[in-house]
This record gives sequence, C-alpha cells and structure tokens, in this order.
Amino acid sequence: MEKIIHRDIVVIGGGIIGAAIAYYCSKAGLDITVIEKGELASGTSSRCDGNILAIDKNPGFDSQMSLKSQQLIHELTNELEIPFEYRNPGSILVCETDEEMEAANKWVQQQIEAGLDFRTLDREDLKNETKYFADDLLGGLECKTDATVNPYMLTFSLFYSAQKLGAKIHTKTEVTHLQKENNGQFKIETTNGVFTANKVINAAGIWAPFIGEMVNVKIPITPRKGHIIVASRQNPVGLRKIQEFGYLLSKFGGERQVDETTKKYGVALVFEPTASQNFLIGSSRQFNGYDTKVDWDVVRCMARRAVRFFPKIADMTVIRTYTGLRPWTEDHFPIVSHVDEVPNFYVAAGHEGDGISLAAITGKVIQEMLTDEETSIPIEPLRYDRFKERVIQ
Repeated sequence: MEKIIHRDIVVIGGGIIGAAIAYYCSKAGLDITVIEKGELASGTSSRCDGNILAIDKNPGFDSQMSLKSQQLIHELTNELEIPFEYRNPGSILVCETDEEMEAANKWVQQQIEAGLDFRTLDREDLKNETKYFADDLLGGLECKTDATVNPYMLTFSLFYSAQKLGAKIHTKTEVTHLQKENNGQFKIETTNGVFTANKVINAAGIWAPFIGEMVNVKIPITPRKGHIIVASRQNPVGLRKIQEFGYLLSKFGGERQVDETTKKYGVALVFEPTASQNFLIGSSRQFNGYDTKVDWDVVRCMARRAVRFFPKIADMTVIRTYTGLRPWTEDHFPIVSHVDEVPNFYVAAGHEGDGISLAAITGKVIQEMLTDEETSIPIEPLRYDRFKERVIQ
C-alpha cells in the first residue's frame, strides 16, 4: 500500500514567495512543508532583478504595502543567518520631457502625502548622481527607502532559516493531482509520493492557475515575459537603481512618446548595479505564453533605450541575457487570499514584477491569516474574489 505522509500546512512553490511563507510560518511555530517541482528559486525568482521598491508603486495602498515590505526586509538582515547582499541606497526615476517632469512632481507630492520619503530632482541633481547620464535629461525623482537584494540569496536564506525552525522542504516533487477529500483534508499526489494536508497554499507563481484548476479554482494570472541584459561594469556608471519615468507608463499601460518598436515590446530603461560589480539592464513586457526564449530584437531595443539615457555605456561588454515570466494580474495587485469555495485553500501569487519587493509582506500576511491575527496591511485589495465582482462589458 502506498505510503501517505500527512502534513498540517503544505505550500506549493519553492520560489521567493514560498520561501517567505515558510520562514514567517515556521517562525510562528506552524508545521510547514514546501513542495517544489524543480530546485528552489529555479523559476521566476532566479530570472529577475532584486529590487525592494516603492518608487514605482501607485501612491496609497500599493506604496504602503511596499513600504511595509521594505521594513520587514530590513529586519530580516538581522534575523537571517545567510547574508543576501542587502543594500539600501534608494532609487531614482529620470524624466525626458516637460510633461514627465510635471507628472513626476505630482507623483512626488502624492507619495509625500502618503507618508513616503520622496523628493524631486533637477538637472544638477542628475549631474551629481552620475556623469554617464545624457546631457538633455531634465530631472526626476528619488525614493530614499528603496533597497536591493540578491534574489537567489534571499530565497535560499529564508529557506535555510525556515528549515532550522522546523519547515520541511521537498524539491523535485511536482504536484500532479490535488483534491479536497470528504474528511476536509487535501490529498496531494506528486512525482515523489502522496501527501495529505489540512491546509494548502498555492504559491506557484506563473503556474498557480494549473494548481487552482485541480480544485476547480480559476486563478486569473497570465505570464508576462521580460528580458534582462547583464553587462560588465568597467566603470562606475551608477551606484543605485535608475529607471526612466516612462517605466511607470509601460507598467500600468499609459501612453508614451516613444517609437513603435519600443512601445510594442514595452521597453523602458531599468538600470541596476549588482554587488558583483556588473549591472543589469531592463526592461521589456510581452504576453508570449510560457515562451522563455531570448528575442534578440527585444534585446537590441533595450540596448538602444539604455544608450539613450547612458550614451557612454555603448561600448561596455554584455555578459549574457536571459528572460523571466512575471505572474501578471489585470489590476497589478497580487492575490494573497483564502478561497471561499475551497475552505483552507489559499493563494499567494500574481505579484508580476514585484515578487521580490513584496515577498516579505506576503509571507507575513499569510502567517497572520493562518494564525488568525490582525494582518499587517489591509487585505481587502488582495482578495481572490475581487475578480468575480467585475462585470465584463
């Protein structure tokens, strides 16, 4: 007879979100088991940059959620045993046009009113930031609380501490079947044995809809492809994260004054220096299903966009390029929620490009939901059933 292993709480997904849930839940004394179909951090969490940002979040709930996650990450630098290349230099957005400067001034005002540490930057500020900027940039804005981490290392560090606190982790264990039994428990069939559990948390990122389907739960997450270029930092181009103001428009679907190719691929400048003295160049946004092949037309477009803001980096060496798939939802908020139709089934997915940014607050909130505590942030905007309430015209 097949051996069945019973666990209290099973988390499906071994990326940054699963890691944060495992850490905060095991720290609270919960019996947590993580099931991952590949290796830890082998999906989106290893194919991204490592930013903990508030600068690109809408003022209000969105930026407050990010600020809370930043505070938790800062605390983790003291709590976790394995360092994860945490730096807290702030970040900036730069503007090309008078219209963008006007919008940036409004953005800063709204963020200050929401209690965040923002300020506007003029031409002189940009010159002081780096001599590599193009001369015609008008200014921008700064968020002083923004931080950066190594996403791989943060994921491993969270899992390492979670295991020491009693969490159990099964890699190379793909969920093939999930069902709710008559006794209220879940039966989880995998490529590495059968589990039962009292509660299941779906933290499978872009694969979350497939897990949801197994228990007849439709999860509206779509993979959104993004490219990253890794370049060799022969000179100190910049010491912290730099994005163009147009990144906000590309992220939220606004109109931009750019050429058709840039618009088509959703390309906007993102520059991020790493602890290893290289730098990352992004970004692009495409709906291409689950395709992760590098598209060289997109890479060329990204390189052109980067050189527009940093003309002197044109001759710097590209080390490699890669793609990742962001778990996108139509309102750009993750789903961090129970599911009424399937009691004790939770979803923690759909963070788009903010999985690293929002991992800590997601893990904390799931732990608070499981232990019936008051949540650190309001969870109403993150409810699973919010999508059902919309009427499609």
